[in-house]
Amino acid sequence: MHYHESIIDTIGNTPLVKLHRVNKGIKGTILVKVEYFNPGNSVKDRMAIRMVEEAEKNGTLKPGGTIIEGTSGNTGMGLALAGIARGYKCVFTMADKQSQEKIDILRAVGAEVVVCPTNVAPDDPRSYYSVARRLNQEIPNSFYANQYDNPANAMAHYETTGPEIWQQTEGRITHFGVGVGTGGTASGTSKYLKEQKGDIVTVGIDTYGSVFKKYKETGEFDEKEVFPYLTEGIGEDILPENVDFAMIDHFIKVTDKDAALMTRRLAREEGLFVGWSCGSAVHGALEYAREHLTDDDVMVIILPDHGTRYLGKIYNDTWMKDHGFLERTFATARDIVHRRNGQAHLTTVAADTQVSEAIKILYKEGISQLPVVNAEGEVVGSLTDSVILHRLIEEPEVRKLNVSEVMDKPFKFVALNSTVDTLSSLIDRENKALLVRDEGNAIHIITQADLLAAMTV
Repeated sequence: MHYHESIIDTIGNTPLVKLHRVNKGIKGTILVKVEYFNPGNSVKDRMAIRMVEEAEKNGTLKPGGTIIEGTSGNTGMGLALAGIARGYKCVFTMADKQSQEKIDILRAVGAEVVVCPTNVAPDDPRSYYSVARRLNQEIPNSFYANQYDNPANAMAHYETTGPEIWQQTEGRITHFGVGVGTGGTASGTSKYLKEQKGDIVTVGIDTYGSVFKKYKETGEFDEKEVFPYLTEGIGEDILPENVDFAMIDHFIKVTDKDAALMTRRLAREEGLFVGWSCGSAVHGALEYAREHLTDDDVMVIILPDHGTRYLGKIYNDTWMKDHGFLERTFATARDIVHRRNGQAHLTTVAADTQVSEAIKILYKEGISQLPVVNAEGEVVGSLTDSVILHRLIEEPEVRKLNVSEVMDKPFKFVALNSTVDTLSSLIDRENKALLVRDEGNAIHIITQADLLAAMTV
């Protein structure tokens, strides 16, 4: 029989997949290493088990102990799986910008999660770095993994990720694209690859609000570069010891929006249902590739994790629109008309009809407003139930008058391609409804109820 002793034995040997669509027009072969094939669905599984093994060897992690870590979610998952396999408890601290899915997943595998504020300095006692260190001091027989400075992080990728890429490309790799957070994946993998072929170019992907790019280019840690950002898993407001800047040749910064949009494109155009920082890595790497790659070049980009962590964020249209990442797409008057299944019937009332008869029409049809037409069928006015009601209260004899004597001005006609936001701006206290002609010249009415329905479909 062939089987694994535990789930952690399935870590590694993830596939390379060629991109075909999102890189259209870019020279060279673009390959992505799909790390969600790891059991914890992320690249962090590799270094999580390595950090646990090293801690066991040097005695900092003893039987029955507790693993403590500050994580954006993926490292926590890897550590949790290692904890289950080896019999350790896990307590993780996370910044409150991380997706709820990440928190829920960690709790699902038995970890305790402590959520900390994002917008505080790293040395603030409330930061997830500081809270993790404090818990390590307070909890007996605990091990603080500290992925940022733990050399086992980079070593794991030097020993596994780098060799896999080298073997899978048969040594043909010329460029390596990778998001930089703790620095372990970027530095460890790049170190191995450069040892095999010194001219391999490593492109590190950074995010706006992170210090890496400027530090690489100037050697200056500029606190003015640090500001809140939404992308999870890359960028830092500190300089982790695992970031070996000598192993990263160039940095490309990617905005939250560009990263989110590319992530969605990878799912829809390449069938790769991946996480947010994957979009960052691909967008940034392709930006570099567009200017520098030749037909003979081979670029490998790390895709760190799976899309399930981001269902409530970048894969949620409402969330994307609320953050200005996705253009709002409004329905049009044409859409409203078509939803009526081609029914072109418009209830109207003749101008010479008595008001009492018009009231009966409103009641029978269950409507609140009526276009008023003349003998030729032209719209010459409008009648609404609220206006008639107020007139009747003041003057009961109004019921005997002709509609032409009490009607208001005609409802406005709008273009068939007018969007809901435009339509809603035209409906007000004095203009209760709108009229539109369809392709066959039939007239339709659009009410506030129609607009509400269109906005909630």
